[in-house]
Amino acid sequence: MVVLEAAKAVSNVETTLAAILSQMSELAKSLPEFSTVRAMSGVGDVLAPRIIAEIGDVRRFHCASALIAYAGIDTPPYESGEFRASNRKITKRGSASLRKTGYEIIQALKVVQPQNDNRVYQYLIKKENEGKPLKVAKIAALNNFLRIYYARVMEVYSNI
Repeated sequence: MVVLEAAKAVSNVETTLAAILSQMSELAKSLPEFSTVRAMSGVGDVLAPRIIAEIGDVRRFHCASALIAYAGIDTPPYESGEFRASNRKITKRGSASLRKTGYEIIQALKVVQPQNDNRVYQYLIKKENEGKPLKVAKIAALNNFLRIYYARVMEVYSNI
């Protein structure tokens, strides 16, 4: 009996989640940058509304570095003392959900291995071939992805 109730609860959650995702998708399709973001490699029908929602209005960032800092994948400022160049990590001061969504985009890129519009994928492969750990290479690729995202979406808004 308890298992049946749990199964119904999971089914209700899945139905609600599907409804929310469809609403997010419909809202995102009305935005001018949706087609541009959707056309980027690694961004599909599910991740496009999520990345747009996590970033919000890209015009509030004065440059791509500000967007990267918002995501929390920038390196911390140089500090003296017990600083070791090999021990620098990302700041993680920004949006954890944006980092997670970006990481999923980079994982999708790794699986898809795009032939067209593959600058981020090629950058990821380059970092892996340099001997970087997989997570470090993915964060570097996400940094590159966000720079490209910023440039393309700002171009859309400059043409409006």
